[in-house]
This record gives sequence, structure tokens and C-alpha cells, in this order.
Amino acid sequence: MVMKEHRKLVSLLMVVVIMASMLKFSNGMSLCNMNEDGLDACKPSVTQPYPAKPSTECCKALTGADLQCLCSYKNSAELPLLGIDPTLAASLPKECDLTPPSNC
Repeated sequence: MVMKEHRKLVSLLMVVVIMASMLKFSNGMSLCNMNEDGLDACKPSVTQPYPAKPSTECCKALTGADLQCLCSYKNSAELPLLGIDPTLAASLPKECDLTPPSNC
């Protein structure tokens, strides 16, 4: 019974963390030098089932982004919960003719 309650608590905490992350973005915050507009511009390229080719706006946002910082989210459990495919996200720099970090 204790394990069941523990799992519920962990699940609830995950939901709170994800909601807090989403709230941060909705308040105009930035992530790895990408503002909310840049993140929104790239979202169609990193979501399934029909990812779009990166837009000019997305590539422009990636040009000013900290790619090493973005790479640090590659194995994040939060990305899929937000509808983001980590493999597609990792391929964006190449799609925009940018050099991705070597360890990404």
C-alpha cells in the first residue's frame, strides 16, 4: 500500500513540474536563448505524427540559441510529455544548416 501511495505522489510531482515548466513559457520566459516565439516556431518540426520542415523563423531562432544547452534536454523525460520528439529536436540544427554540438 505504501508503494502505491509513493507512486501516486511521484506522478503528482511530475505533473506539477511539467505544469510549472509550461507556465514559465507562457509568461514569456526563454529557454537556452530561445524566446517563446522561437520555441513556438520550432514546435511543428519536433512533434509527431507529421513533423514539418523547420520554418525560416525556427532556423533563425536556432541560430541565436545555445545549442549545447538545448542538447542537455535530449534525454529529458519531460519532452515527450510535452509532445516533443527528442530525436526530431536533436535533428533541427542540421536541418537548419547549423553545426550541432559534437556530443549531442
